[in-house]
Amino acid sequence: MILVAKYAAVMVIGYFIGSIPFGLMISRRTTGTDLRQVGSGKIGTTNVLRTSGKKAAALVLVLDMTKGAMPVILATLIFEGNNMVLYGEGLLWTTRVAQALAALAAISGHSWSVFLKFKGGRGVATFIGGMFAMYWPAAIAGGAVIIIIGIATRYMSLGSISGAITAFIMLTALNLLQPYLLAYVFYAMICAIFIFAMHRDNIMRLVTGTERRLGDKARAGHPPPNNAK
Repeated sequence: MILVAKYAAVMVIGYFIGSIPFGLMISRRTTGTDLRQVGSGKIGTTNVLRTSGKKAAALVLVLDMTKGAMPVILATLIFEGNNMVLYGEGLLWTTRVAQALAALAAISGHSWSVFLKFKGGRGVATFIGGMFAMYWPAAIAGGAVIIIIGIATRYMSLGSISGAITAFIMLTALNLLQPYLLAYVFYAMICAIFIFAMHRDNIMRLVTGTERRLGDKARAGHPPPNNAK
């Protein structure tokens, strides 16, 4: 029962940390913009970039990544206590599961924030932040693919999907040599599927050639049902 209570605690903590709408808060403070009423209607970095500029977007990126990393760190503290020096095989299986659950809860909070009537963003930066706290090489690889493909094609939706899949593939391959990564593999797999699903409208526009490119300005007004990223 104590173990179940700990798992529940890290998930609740992760959800509420993830629910903090940094994108909306910063866009309101910098330009007075309500992200829910412009562009994609999402509260993530890409919509902030289109509405509030590069500095605001960079700050939101860091904070949204922190929302993913912080619950993982707290989960480690709760399950491992003073053994924060443990890494890799030194971490208990229960701790790695707790880390993954906490990070998934943070992404859920970001995407369905309790403070925004269960609306939010697509969870990409929060996913990378959580992955960085669990296994940073996969986060670096996934983040690099997001940036490279996003900039090269100017489609951040394509970059986001590709980055999530890259992190999953990398972890799957490494798990063959280091089985202790299995909990992280499942985390990356669930997130890759989730991020793909959250971008299904973008995928349709990529196919039809109507997807909005990086650098395009957001339009005011209520976002359409099929939101652009």
